[in-house]
Amino acid sequence: MSQITKNIGVPSVKGMQGAFTDFAVGAGGGLVYAIASALFGSGLIGALAAPILAGSVVKGTRGTALATIAGFMLFTGAMCAQAQAAPSGASAGVM
Repeated sequence: MSQITKNIGVPSVKGMQGAFTDFAVGAGGGLVYAIASALFGSGLIGALAAPILAGSVVKGTRGTALATIAGFMLFTGAMCAQAQAAPSGASAGVM
């Protein structure tokens, strides 16, 4: 049996309860992040404070993951925005 088929199964009440808990924790962390981002603005302070606050509110490994991913996305999102903003020299109609 392959690794993929071991991880996919019939939905159970316990599995759905765990998934809902994960969803609720993620939504709560996202709400804290959005509020902190709105309070502190989009500058350097807001970019640092929002993920730190969200990661500190969500306890355990989920909070660690939230803060880690938010920090990672802070820089990769900035790099993607710069890459998209750079002029390409080709017109939009030419492929």
